[in-house]
Amino acid sequence: MPNYADSRQDLGSYLTARVPVIGLRTIEQQRALRLVREVATQSRSGNLPFWVYTRATGLRDLRTNSPMQDDRSFVGAMEFAAAQFTARPQATLVLVDPDGLDIDSPTARHVAELARLADSNAGSIVLITDNPIWSGLQRLGMSLQLDLPTTEEMYGIVRSFLDDHHGVVPISWTEDDVRRASEFLIGVTEGEAVNLMATIVAKGAVEKDDVLALARAKDRIFSDLAGLERVHLKSSEYSVGGLSSLRAWLQRKHQLMHADLRGTELRPPRGVLLVGVPGCGKSLSAKAIASEWQLPLYRLDMASIHGKYLGESEGRMREALETADRVSPCVLWIDEIEKGLAGGHDMSGVPQRIIGQFLFWLQESQSRAFVVATANDVRSLPPELLRKGRFDELFFVDLPDDQDRKEIIELYYRRYLRFEPDPDQVERLVDLSEGFAGSDIEAALHDVAAQVHLDGGAAEPDLSFVLDTFTNMTPFSRTNPEQLEDIRTWGRERAVPAGRPAMSTSVPGQSGPARRVVFMPSASAPPW
Repeated sequence: MPNYADSRQDLGSYLTARVPVIGLRTIEQQRALRLVREVATQSRSGNLPFWVYTRATGLRDLRTNSPMQDDRSFVGAMEFAAAQFTARPQATLVLVDPDGLDIDSPTARHVAELARLADSNAGSIVLITDNPIWSGLQRLGMSLQLDLPTTEEMYGIVRSFLDDHHGVVPISWTEDDVRRASEFLIGVTEGEAVNLMATIVAKGAVEKDDVLALARAKDRIFSDLAGLERVHLKSSEYSVGGLSSLRAWLQRKHQLMHADLRGTELRPPRGVLLVGVPGCGKSLSAKAIASEWQLPLYRLDMASIHGKYLGESEGRMREALETADRVSPCVLWIDEIEKGLAGGHDMSGVPQRIIGQFLFWLQESQSRAFVVATANDVRSLPPELLRKGRFDELFFVDLPDDQDRKEIIELYYRRYLRFEPDPDQVERLVDLSEGFAGSDIEAALHDVAAQVHLDGGAAEPDLSFVLDTFTNMTPFSRTNPEQLEDIRTWGRERAVPAGRPAMSTSVPGQSGPARRVVFMPSASAPPW
């Protein structure tokens, strides 16, 4: 990715070589104009004429900004340039965001004729645009692309902005905070970065928490971009019971997610693949991670990626992944990933190309987009997705054991019934809920709370009604025991247990080998 300094050097070389047409692709017009102006003021270009045309200001001298003529029309600027290219050598005209140059149009052919005239007298035309340039015009010269600011360039933007406001407002950021903020702002334009920083300064102080606030504010810029669906989180809605090994692992990844990795060969955490029993918290974990890490959550809907036209699916996937890079830091949630990446026997080759795109991005992207992918039908996952180096880890989410069920029952008791449950009652519910998934426990306690509400909102539900509700619940483990055992057989041997690894969760009427034991370093788990 060429940075500002590389683009300035390339532009200087093209102008020194008097290339007749120089296409400068960028979405940052003002930054591109500054780059051209810097090249125009270099010693080897200092005496050469430079003019710039914009629709708002007409034709002006690039260095002094003085108007060259009263006629502000594009045609007037072209006539002026034609006369100047004929009368004087080594003149340069800069056209900012001209219309109609992306196709074979009268305007594009007019500029092409002007370029040939400029070429006869060592003149150049610089086209600053964010659109492709018609091939018939582009072949007359060279092109370069000014990409968005790199981390170091963004650091300079943030550092300069803070220096300008030093003494104006209290600034609590350390050097590490400035570096983190610079990394969080990767993917936005220079102007957007300044606007975001100005919003923080406008509240009267730059505080420690504003580093993460930048990520949330940046998210508003991209909330309507195609390819990803923004998932809005509620502050207290997403809590997960159990999954202690997964939670401890995620806490360490959280630290690495916000660490300064400059000067190391480390890359930000890539993500986690959660496979296992339906209803045991895989999808909820994605929401809980985003809520705990205070990062925006985006959902990549694999079903919406597939299109009916040739190349459409691949284009949508590429756009979605590029968007994920730009909105980072974020959590990227891919629910039931197997449905989008299945189709290994599809003769069209589309699923294979999509898999290739996704795996390449997982392997090479350096953005802080943390992927949480979930899968139920584990046998349909492409084997290359499971190779080490794609995701940071593969976790198997099994049915909760006794201790996990106790935690889940207490969690939903507090959420739906809004009081602390009786410990003896919890123990009875733990026994009744053997073989339940977390979603089964939630559904049962939701039904209890709904009945309490209909009965007038009594302080506590009738114990017999609670017990009957759990007794009458038919969980997935009883309706689909064969499918459950198939999932567990796969997960025991191929993935790290997401819960307590030394425990074995049984299903009534079934027995099986114990899960693989993985010893995780001790760490305190986050509150979710």
